[in-house]
Amino acid sequence: MRIFTCTPVAFGGGADFFARDSGLLCRGFQQLGIESRAVMPGKQTPEDEPDLIRTVYQNLESPEWWESLHLDGVVLYAWGSPKFRKVAAAIHAAGAFLILNQDNGGLISPLAGLWNWLHEQWVLAGQGRGTIAWLRFFKLALWGVSAGVILTDFLRASHLRNGNVITCVSPEAADHYRKLCRIYGGEKLAARVVAIPHPVELRFRFNDATKRRQVVCVGRWWDILQKRPHLLTAVIGSLVTEDAMVSVVIAGETPPDLEAWHSALPETGRIRVKLLGNTSRDVLSKAMDVSRVFYSPSAFESFGIAAAEALCSGCSVVAENSISMASFRWFVSEKSGTLAEHDDAKSHVSALRRELDQWDAGHRDPARISQIWGDRLHANRVAARVVKLVEAAKESSSLYDRPV
Repeated sequence: MRIFTCTPVAFGGGADFFARDSGLLCRGFQQLGIESRAVMPGKQTPEDEPDLIRTVYQNLESPEWWESLHLDGVVLYAWGSPKFRKVAAAIHAAGAFLILNQDNGGLISPLAGLWNWLHEQWVLAGQGRGTIAWLRFFKLALWGVSAGVILTDFLRASHLRNGNVITCVSPEAADHYRKLCRIYGGEKLAARVVAIPHPVELRFRFNDATKRRQVVCVGRWWDILQKRPHLLTAVIGSLVTEDAMVSVVIAGETPPDLEAWHSALPETGRIRVKLLGNTSRDVLSKAMDVSRVFYSPSAFESFGIAAAEALCSGCSVVAENSISMASFRWFVSEKSGTLAEHDDAKSHVSALRRELDQWDAGHRDPARISQIWGDRLHANRVAARVVKLVEAAKESSSLYDRPV
């Protein structure tokens, strides 16, 4: 069997690409003995892994090119974007079983639910923090409920109809997509929506390490709007002040403001907060292996791969309870986390302290958390679910009808 993955954007093709998303899913297929390569446009670079196929973008829109690969299936990471609808159509026309991966929380159109969609736009715009955020919100909202519905949704529907299966990265996202697909193509299209998460590297697992009273945080801390380093510093500063036994590890590029905040902490707090900066995947996996809790201050996440890696490492998670953090409602569902009731530092600190108390009381089992989420999220497990979809289609042509 031959199942390839594809992203129609010219990303780097080195080890980092194969550590997540379409590159890692390719590795998951290979672990199962399935012949798999990743496909991407652009010129080959020295860092490209040998199992990456680079090609001109025009080939991605060519049914003949796809047919020449003799594939049983393709997992297309194209976000259902109208821009890439011709790529989906070409794969469909070539006869390969097409799985369309949707890397978002599902609130991509007001047709998925107007009020929830408006809340999402509010979050994406910066939640009214300043005049620019308000203007951004009104621009997003007005476009989405007018020209966006007429233009974007029409073309997105054309893209999605080419898929034999439409995969969403969380159960909540899948619910939103089913509602949307009923409008795009009726129950027939909605029935193709399934929840299949992003894959996690096998290196992230619980190795029977002693779990410290430690919180681990991972993010692109220069991203003020999404990752919210200002909330991170407020929450962690309060946590280490209130809890003299807790330690914190913060991974990710460290901007000057974060360095300055760390330097200004009282000594008793500063020695318990470690800034790792950009670090290797091995160092990160070891930090998660010995930590109890993963904390995300993010305003929104399409999935939350770092949180998924932490779960596989036997950590529980803490984040905001928000429709813009749909995966996290799933992540805490197995006695594996706590969500903050309100989106402010006080509530986030309270959620962290409650979660740490759960560990102290013996209500969190790292081996169990790791097993449950590893079975769901490790790359070979995610790949196996996709293989079952392809095999079922090959055995019964009526199971998955051709695209509507």
